[in-house]
Amino acid sequence: MILQKILNQLLILKTYFESFFNYLNGLFLFLRVENALLHFFSKYEFRIIFGLLTNNCGFIPRFFTFIFLCFLLTRPIEVFPNKINWGFWAHQRINRLAVFTLPSEMQVFFKRQIGYLTDNAVNPDKRRYAVVGEASRHYIDAEAYGDSALFRLPFYWKEAVEKYGEDTLALNGTVPWTIQQYKFQLTEAFREKNPRRILRIAADLGHYIADANVPLHTTRNYNGQLTGQEGIHAFWESRVVELFGENYDMFVGAASYEYKVAHRAWQAVRQANAALDSVLRFEKELTHRVRPEQKFVLEDRNGVIMKTYSREFSTQYHQMLNHQVERQMRASVKMVGDFWFTCWVDAGQPNLAELANFKLDAAIQKEENEEKVGWLKRLFQVRTESDN
Repeated sequence: MILQKILNQLLILKTYFESFFNYLNGLFLFLRVENALLHFFSKYEFRIIFGLLTNNCGFIPRFFTFIFLCFLLTRPIEVFPNKINWGFWAHQRINRLAVFTLPSEMQVFFKRQIGYLTDNAVNPDKRRYAVVGEASRHYIDAEAYGDSALFRLPFYWKEAVEKYGEDTLALNGTVPWTIQQYKFQLTEAFREKNPRRILRIAADLGHYIADANVPLHTTRNYNGQLTGQEGIHAFWESRVVELFGENYDMFVGAASYEYKVAHRAWQAVRQANAALDSVLRFEKELTHRVRPEQKFVLEDRNGVIMKTYSREFSTQYHQMLNHQVERQMRASVKMVGDFWFTCWVDAGQPNLAELANFKLDAAIQKEENEEKVGWLKRLFQVRTESDN
């Protein structure tokens, strides 16, 4: 009788631990996947509050999950891989290389802060689903406005709001207008000679400019979900870059002054959208030519087995695109450098040597780290519109 009770308790404990490890696996997947899972959480009646599911799952697995989340929320956000928008590596590389396009009068400050500009190039992605209004800044769905929309939409935000309303614009993405807004914010930061604000806005501006140069950020079919090509977003901007990015020729010359900021922002979006047909068509053509087992492989990523595009398939796709990804990365680097330089010039070319010794003190670093942890916490408070 006693033995039977012990066995029953062991079985219950086994169930608890299985639930616990299932939660761990789910949480890691939550941190690794991108739009699809987050949209799933938003679409269905499925609430997460600090990782504790609202179903009746028992105290022990809830307790262990809470302890695990406490661990997660005390770790630097950088430890969690993510592949939204160019992938973290590409965004960071674009900001880093843009620094070297600047004149010496700017490099005296920007070079000393190159680590900050590189590391924080991915902040907009980290807060994408945690900060209200952030997600729409990364893209624009051209199809929402009809044929030739990118040539007919108002260049400036005020005119666009008058014509379509803020809700419609936010629903379909605002990246070309966001670039203009951040350009003016950075100009003001230069005028104020506010080093911390300069760095934060410059890092964010670099991110949005890079997003505007991604073809799949200009369409509703952003992940191939409308054409049976799910996963192509991460394939184009992360897998291909991961495999071939180190060999890209990223020398783009010196930054130049941009006289037509709005036009340049829209030009970037138009050129990216013009490349969209090749992005989708070549992948589909190549998929029809190869066997399924040649398209995907399983790889160990930080101890997690993940399905990804094979090197062979990626190489053929890269060749078919004829360095398209490289061209878009180069365009991003040049545009980021040009806009940083333009902001500085428009601010009256302040003497940045006076800011050269600026350092983020312990209090500021603590504040920024707490802000990033706050973004992560809010990711575990996803709920549907009906709950608001």
